[in-house]
Amino acid sequence: MAKGIFITATGTDVGKTYVSALIVKSIPNCGYYKPALSGDVYPNDCEYVLQTSRIHKNANNYVSYKFKPAVSPHLASQMTNTPIKLDKIKADFERIQNEFDFIVVEGAGGIVCPFGDDLLLPDVIKAVGLDIIIIASASLGTINSTVLTVEYAQSHGINVKGIILNNYDENDFMQADNRKMVEKLTGIKVIATVKKDDKEIEDLSKFFKEI
Repeated sequence: MAKGIFITATGTDVGKTYVSALIVKSIPNCGYYKPALSGDVYPNDCEYVLQTSRIHKNANNYVSYKFKPAVSPHLASQMTNTPIKLDKIKADFERIQNEFDFIVVEGAGGIVCPFGDDLLLPDVIKAVGLDIIIIASASLGTINSTVLTVEYAQSHGINVKGIILNNYDENDFMQADNRKMVEKLTGIKVIATVKKDDKEIEDLSKFFKEI
């Protein structure tokens, strides 16, 4: 059975998909799975990751629920009368997991994203049985949002393996301090920083081998 990691973030549009693509691209025989995505765009999240990481497969087979309305999964499912079922997510995850040596699963929105009236993202994370990496912005305000995301995840029994700061500028003294303070206040290591328009992520092979 493949090892894996679940990618979540401090909020929407922080860069989960972009960073997920870089991670998948950097790990040999690494697959990708998205339980639910919203928005009628091309490429959608799944298509973008597969294209970027050069996985020549049909993206429709790597997402369980696709919704045209660009809203939270729970609202999109209500609008389209398509309830999101945890059993389907688990079955699809296990099917995809068997195709690869490692799998990256990308969530939707932030850690508290609802998938149904009684179904939240933490339920999905627990269903697939993976630890998480939190994607956070390197900019102003990230200390608060990252600390709250870590504490919420941990309070729900989810193990946080690391944090990745996106749009990081190593020459910005505030962002350098953000990195230091995030690690100090959460006790979680910033395992990588991603600069704007990076085409690859710094070497995380040792990190992922230890998962």
